[in-house]
Amino acid sequence: MRCIQVVNVRWFNATAWYAMFLSRLLIEAGHEVLVLGLPGTLSARKGEEWGLPMELLDLNTATPWGIAALYAKLKGLVREFRPDVVNCHRGEAFLLWGLLKKELGGFRLVRTRGDQRLPKANLVNRWLHNDVSDAVITTNSPMTRHFRDVFHVPETRLHEILGGVDTQAFHPDREARARIRAELGYAETDFVVGLLGRFDRVKGQLELIRAVSRLRQEGQTRIRLLLLGFDSATPEATVRGWIAEHGIESATIITGKRPDIPACLNALDLGVVASLWSETIARAALEIMATGVPLVGTNVGVMPDLLHPPAIFPAGDVEAMAGCIRTAMTEPDMIETILGDQRSRMAGLSEQDFLARTLAVYEGLR
Repeated sequence: MRCIQVVNVRWFNATAWYAMFLSRLLIEAGHEVLVLGLPGTLSARKGEEWGLPMELLDLNTATPWGIAALYAKLKGLVREFRPDVVNCHRGEAFLLWGLLKKELGGFRLVRTRGDQRLPKANLVNRWLHNDVSDAVITTNSPMTRHFRDVFHVPETRLHEILGGVDTQAFHPDREARARIRAELGYAETDFVVGLLGRFDRVKGQLELIRAVSRLRQEGQTRIRLLLLGFDSATPEATVRGWIAEHGIESATIITGKRPDIPACLNALDLGVVASLWSETIARAALEIMATGVPLVGTNVGVMPDLLHPPAIFPAGDVEAMAGCIRTAMTEPDMIETILGDQRSRMAGLSEQDFLARTLAVYEGLR
């Protein structure tokens, strides 16, 4: 199969990862893939690092002359590459692909919606998703319900694919757990709580810091906080200020950028997704779960699709988060329940499941 993946995303965020990881899986399975990206962006750099066949275009142009030039370039690409499927992972330029399909035909058009905002059900969007696109792929149940109930996309053309995780990289590793815990100075009796994510207000580092501080004040002195993150929208200095303000400097480690994230995740006793919103594609959650570390998280985005109720708490609710962590620390039965639920959920979320479900959509359009 010949596929074009349109990844016009500036950052290497979850949407870009979803599209590029899928592209890599398709190539490894023997399919021909061309990835369209934006020049000079982090996502394009990551695609090049992964060795993906990239074509960099100003896909987000908004000027009339820019749009006309882009349309001509895309038309040339379609004629040269002759794709069976074009999958758009962002809304910019989706209209152009709809027009190209009408003009040239010859390929099936898929829109994957992994973004945070629910699309407006205006006339153009209804036309694009109901009449022009051959399939709509969603990455979480709220987006699926929106397309089903508001857009009235037929169920035969609406597909929910949460993504998948690289189980070759992310898996339980007892040796890595011992090595990283020794490196970071953790004792066997320490209960290490970790959050994986860039420093950004949306990720909820401040709320987790407050929850850990509250637990230590209650007497849970064996709790330790490991922040697997680095400077982004929020500077590291700001995060360190929060840590100092809440009196948990001696109990907290910030890793910065590390090449051995799977090993670091294995060092945790509990993973936390503390995000205040977003998480429509929960890459970090899948990676933590794949290592066999129990995970608790907020009730945003895809998280309720991944976790069962005992492991979920309201976004921004520090008291509820602290209570969830406290129960995980003090009640072994809860950990066993969480791990049992996770094993069941992860049985269908490997990289091969991700590839198979996506190919089933693509092949069903031919």
